[in-house]
Order: sequence, then C-alpha cells, then structure tokens
Amino acid sequence: MQTASTNICERMGRSQELSEFKRGTVIGCYLCNKSTREISLLLNIPQSTVSGIITKWKQLGTAVNQPQSGRPRKMTERGQRMLKRTVCRSCQLSAESIAKDLQTSCGLQISTAVRREIHEMGFHC
Repeated sequence: MQTASTNICERMGRSQELSEFKRGTVIGCYLCNKSTREISLLLNIPQSTVSGIITKWKQLGTAVNQPQSGRPRKMTERGQRMLKRTVCRSCQLSAESIAKDLQTSCGLQISTAVRREIHEMGFHC
C-alpha cells in the first residue's frame, strides 16, 4: 500500500495520456459492472480519470482521445532550453538578435517575436 505523501506526489502535475489498452480495460471493467472506485483501485488510476473515460465513452461511443484544438507550439523544449541559455549568457541582446542566433544555431524558423517566450520564462527584454 502506498503512503499518502507518495500518492499525492504522483498525482501532482500533468501526466501522460493513458494508452488505448488501459482505456479499453476501463471500459471492459465498467461493462462488467465494476464501480469507478473498484476500477480505480484495480488499475491504479485516479477515480476522476476513470469516470472521465466512462463519461466520454457514453457520450461519444469511443474511448479514443480526440485531436487537440489550437495551433501547435513552434518552439520545442530543446529550443526553449537554448533560448534560456542564450538569454542567461548575454542578457543585453535584443530580441531580434536572439532570434537570429537561435535560427543559426539550432535551425529553428522562428520570427523575431521571441519576446513572448522570453517573458514566459521570467526574463524581460
């Protein structure tokens, strides 16, 4: 049995999506008249996730994840790390020169509007 502190730490933050197999297992258990609590304990998944999967299955008839809405981010995690390193190394550079530096160093085709990314990291230029 897990302790309460371990269980809380596992639930904090955003985790990966469940596989199709696990989602199908949840639906199979539901069709075998298991409660959401029993399914949660059996598969070691939060109860809210189990009920969400069952609700989606009832409404849409499928447990497969739907495509996400919105435009995908242009800046990858690797690009963000490089941007942070560049800003920390030389904080006096303009946003335009930082964008040109990123384009030459890692081949990212980004605009000179990197100010938003820099601001989200906590830096101000």
